[in-house]
Amino acid sequence: MTVVTAPEKTPTAPQAPRGARRTVHPLVFNLIALVLAIALWALTAAAGLADIPGPLSVSSRARELLSDGTLTEDALASLQRVLLGFALGTLVAVPVGFLMGWYPVARGLLEPYVQFFRTIPPLALIPLVIVLMGIGEAPKIFVIFLAAFMSCVVAAFQGVTGVDRTLIDAARVLGASDRTVFLKVVIPASTPFILVGMRIGLGAAWATVVAAEMIGAQKGLGFEMVHAQTYYDVPTIFVGLISIGVIGLVMDRLLLLAERRLTAWQERR
Repeated sequence: MTVVTAPEKTPTAPQAPRGARRTVHPLVFNLIALVLAIALWALTAAAGLADIPGPLSVSSRARELLSDGTLTEDALASLQRVLLGFALGTLVAVPVGFLMGWYPVARGLLEPYVQFFRTIPPLALIPLVIVLMGIGEAPKIFVIFLAAFMSCVVAAFQGVTGVDRTLIDAARVLGASDRTVFLKVVIPASTPFILVGMRIGLGAAWATVVAAEMIGAQKGLGFEMVHAQTYYDVPTIFVGLISIGVIGLVMDRLLLLAERRLTAWQERR
């Protein structure tokens, strides 16, 4: 009696489920969006739909400003003001936000002032700042400081108040002191909020630098744009706008990278 055995099945590679899509790197879509924007810009300028220079004219003007060093000097001057104002604003905002979120007395004393001044745009304070502080570097940095401070302090405050109460109670049940709870539970849990607030504050700082450099500045991207406006030098204005956008985008990406590394424990979509 012969025994018939079933043929052995050769292992096959697992197949992707039906309907599964290949994921495309987001950078591809970024490049597509950039190309489309430049093409639309060129078509708009060529058709005369708006009185704006085309990409070639702007790039030519950018090369001129780079070759004589003007663009580099202006970018460094603006970057220095933004970094100093942003750093000071963040260094002050984080402790103030922690105090407001952790101590009810500090919240009651400080929150009304924070909420009041948060509704006032920093640009609205420029006339008062000029009267009180003059037209040197201090008023420019102070206006940028306010823009960064207001964004970061609210984020730090929300980060502390948004910490899961269960985590705090569990730490105290295990015998942790208030200092340990604050250092080991509250600060790590509020770090994502603080970093998001820093990104928003950085954007606010760059949005304020143009107006801040109208206060008697002799260098800076904002100063160069205002100076070009006087002579209807639209290509130079475009160079300034693009430079601010590029530098701000690079700094934002660096902050985003730091956020992902510091909050690697956080679940992401």
